[in-house]
Amino acid sequence: MKNIDKKSRHPRALYVLFFTEMWERFGFYLMVGIFLLYLKDSTTSGGVGFTPQKAADLVGTYIAMVYLTPFIGGLIADRYLGYRKAIILGGLLLAAGYFCLAIPGDKALYVSLPLLMIGNGFFKPNISTLLGNIYNREDLKPKKDVAYNIFYMGVNIGAFICNFVAALMRNHYGWGYAFAAAGVGMVISVIWFVAGLKHVKSGDVKKPMEEGDIPMRSIFLQVFLPAIMTAVLGWFIKNLLGHTLFGSQSNDAFMFACVPIIIFFVTLYVKANKEDKKGLGALFTFFIGAFVFWVIYNQNSTGLTIWADQYTSREMPQSMEKITKPFGMLETVTTTPHEVPQTDSLLRTMSDAKGNALTTTGPDLYFNNLPKDQWPPSGKLNLLSTEIFQSINPFFIVLFTPLVIGMLGWLARRGRAPNTPVKAGLGTWIAGISSLLMVFAALSTNIYHDKTSAWWVVGTYAIFTIGELFVSPVGLSMVSKLAPARLTSLMMGGWFIITSMSGKVAGLMATFWDSFENKSNYFLILVVAALIAGIIIFILSKRIAQVIKEKTGSI
Repeated sequence: MKNIDKKSRHPRALYVLFFTEMWERFGFYLMVGIFLLYLKDSTTSGGVGFTPQKAADLVGTYIAMVYLTPFIGGLIADRYLGYRKAIILGGLLLAAGYFCLAIPGDKALYVSLPLLMIGNGFFKPNISTLLGNIYNREDLKPKKDVAYNIFYMGVNIGAFICNFVAALMRNHYGWGYAFAAAGVGMVISVIWFVAGLKHVKSGDVKKPMEEGDIPMRSIFLQVFLPAIMTAVLGWFIKNLLGHTLFGSQSNDAFMFACVPIIIFFVTLYVKANKEDKKGLGALFTFFIGAFVFWVIYNQNSTGLTIWADQYTSREMPQSMEKITKPFGMLETVTTTPHEVPQTDSLLRTMSDAKGNALTTTGPDLYFNNLPKDQWPPSGKLNLLSTEIFQSINPFFIVLFTPLVIGMLGWLARRGRAPNTPVKAGLGTWIAGISSLLMVFAALSTNIYHDKTSAWWVVGTYAIFTIGELFVSPVGLSMVSKLAPARLTSLMMGGWFIITSMSGKVAGLMATFWDSFENKSNYFLILVVAALIAGIIIFILSKRIAQVIKEKTGSI
């Protein structure tokens, strides 16, 4: 008991992992929060100068890869490297990636992204696995749920504070300093983890191959190699047809890569025996809802970021300016003519034949849809920085978690608590309702001549967060409950692949942002998708619940 904190009776390992994860998530969400803004900012302002379409394309690719690599990194740590070494390696790669991203220019950008993708693959899955292994000890099992709640509180603290630091650094010093701050956070994370290595040693247990486990070689040959080959074909389809099919070469490559993956999992189901088909069918139904849910979630760093940046009124009352400006929460825009991206009457960024953004001389883009009678006499406006909006979700998670847990507990005591599939269906529908609010936001005014209220975005995040609290916790638990034992690892990979696909689809949607003259239609697609996915889950919920009960004895 010497490693047990006397007050909480939790092992010190929890606090080692809490702060390690908090600082890692600080860096991750700081980077994600400003990445799209950085990519589409003009080069004269320190940005990359991409068109919004090209920027969204790259953001979607990045999100897809950081969700995919944990599948591979988790397997490597499980079977070969061990969790502590994987976490340290991942942390160092992430720190290197953030510091590299702080260097201006395209070359540094394209060097940093693989470092971040690979680093995340080694870090993300293994720190939570390490925590789970530690709490598999008999005397700690009753505290496991509480430990994970504490652990995820660290995730949300990091996600909440990072955007304020990002705004401070980029407004006062520039984009590079903001990314460097993410690197500093990652260095702190690694140092803290290394200092506490002895406390987490008990959870670092390699999992050798067992009977029924699918070898990594087979996973690579059956899943990843066909996906890579078809992705290459998709990339070069432009050379064959003279145009892309889905807006960009990376989108084409992604869509082509999805085909053999989908075929693999469909074949897996078709060839399964009757008993395994029950679990796989129920799991794939859940995957449909989860896919739609995560597409809506990833609007956070794509469509909703564009909306908050260009279509939302971000002016602060003077009374609030005095409080917020010293903390770097405000960015200043000016009507003084200077080099800015060239846009048309629908706020679409103009580009040359190579897809590079054209520039012109004029006021900051914020004024393009702000009525002239609202332009400041001084020529300057102080605005709430766009990335601050991304702190709303973690804020509401911290606020709503005890309320949702309390409500579910109250229902459970009365025998009326929704079962796992019903929770998933409700969460998907609630996410759809959050997008419906954005439909109303787009219809509330002529967005090409006026701004919309920031409360639309706040309300959207508030509603979505409730849905997230229903869906997110049941993700991997559904896999463990429904997947046949011999296919559990592969289905865990399927979960990561689904989240990866959703990230890329969110980016793909945002590449067509300018194609939606009526922006309400953009968000309406998400509403309809969530409605359909929720209906499918609800129709099959009794069957799914029965399968779960047969496999686990509870639902």
